[in-house]
Amino acid sequence: MLPHLHPLLIISILRQLRRLGGVGLVLLGVADNSVIPLTGSMDVLTIYLAARHRQTWQYYALMATLGAVIGGYITYALARKGGKQAMERKLSKPRAAKVYATFERWGFWAVAVPALLPPPFPFVPFLIAAGALQYSREKFLGALTLGRLVRYSIVAGLGALYGTHIVRFFSRYYEPALTILIGLAVLGGVLTLIQYLRWKTSSSVPARP
Repeated sequence: MLPHLHPLLIISILRQLRRLGGVGLVLLGVADNSVIPLTGSMDVLTIYLAARHRQTWQYYALMATLGAVIGGYITYALARKGGKQAMERKLSKPRAAKVYATFERWGFWAVAVPALLPPPFPFVPFLIAAGALQYSREKFLGALTLGRLVRYSIVAGLGALYGTHIVRFFSRYYEPALTILIGLAVLGGVLTLIQYLRWKTSSSVPARP
């Protein structure tokens, strides 16, 4: 079960991550892509850090990618243990068959393209599907790295390009923006918990012969 965090504690954690710079991006990326999805938080923190340090924006793009890949692999590895049977119990065989067909047709790009898309596009289901379908680890990591690297390079590049305006905005509206992020994080955490409980329940039901 996901822990309940007081909003003030979340604000404190995000501030600490901001102070940690690139390391904070890695930690946030691990949580956002595996344990507790924090909708939009990775993009916001990457933009902010790249705007504050415009000469080294590539570094923040790489650190955001590293965190996202580590977190994504954790989700993939956990889903890999359940296999196709758990996924079929969760989605029903007809729907699971569509997912199989998507991976058979697109393979590498079935992970790379969703990894590139910004929120609110749901990405975690694709991580779970790749693991449940026993998709190649090497291809999965390659696709995930490519998609996330392109995405965060664009995000960090925009932060560096419009650095002055972005820093001014955050200095003026930091608290309201953080409050919105917390609300999205709580919503994402609740939805993830519900989905996890459903998956756990369906996985515990023996498959019919």
